[in-house]
Amino acid sequence: MPSPANPDPHPARPVRQRRQGLRAALVAAILGASAAVGWWLGQPQAPVPAPGARAQVPASKPAPHQPKFASYGAEHPSDDVRHVADWSIDSGDAEGRSIVIVDKHEARVWLFDPQGALVAQTPALLGAAHGDDPVPGIGEKPLSEILPEEKTTPAGRFVAEHGVNSHGEDIVWVSYDLAVSMHRVRPTVKAERRLERLASETADDNRISFGCINLPVAFYEQTLLPAVRSTGATIYVLPETRPAQQQFGSYDVAARWRGTRTAPA
Repeated sequence: MPSPANPDPHPARPVRQRRQGLRAALVAAILGASAAVGWWLGQPQAPVPAPGARAQVPASKPAPHQPKFASYGAEHPSDDVRHVADWSIDSGDAEGRSIVIVDKHEARVWLFDPQGALVAQTPALLGAAHGDDPVPGIGEKPLSEILPEEKTTPAGRFVAEHGVNSHGEDIVWVSYDLAVSMHRVRPTVKAERRLERLASETADDNRISFGCINLPVAFYEQTLLPAVRSTGATIYVLPETRPAQQQFGSYDVAARWRGTRTAPA
């Protein structure tokens, strides 16, 4: 029996029990922290930038393409003229130059400013022969040796160059190598009736030249030449034996961007 002076024979038992409780609580805390660290390490971690490296800013999404269309005022160009003008503006194919489109079916030339606004249009005289492909070596042939079937105005994309011909007259080269240019109409041979052909309401009689594009004097001097001198010009001679899309690798702007808020219905 314990004596009244010392009722508990093990006075250190409460201290030992408290230490054991603290030890158990500490172990539980360490295990819990370890589990939390393990879970965190298992999650995807952002890469740590190297010392001195700039923090990467998330790339912003590019703005949706806003389709561009040429404007025609009160005029009504052919479907091919509209197709090529719209595509040239939307794609940037003209590279900031004015746009000249030669519609051989309609025997008409259309001039747009670099933003795609129609400046003017006019009838024109074209190569007497129908066809789109140039004859090899045609630029080296004397006019007297050019056969009737070789008198074509070749289709294609060209960059205009201001120059002079062999008589010292200023002209706009469509292609120097092919000897094809745009110039004032020359009514030197009365039997050809070039001025009358330009003034007629039909395009059927506008095929008379060796391949060059004859223009009314006022249009050439007051419209085409100033545009070529100020902004340069990209010339598109439309084909007459194959689709324009095949000739230029173009696309229909309205169809390509259908669903955007600026595309026409």
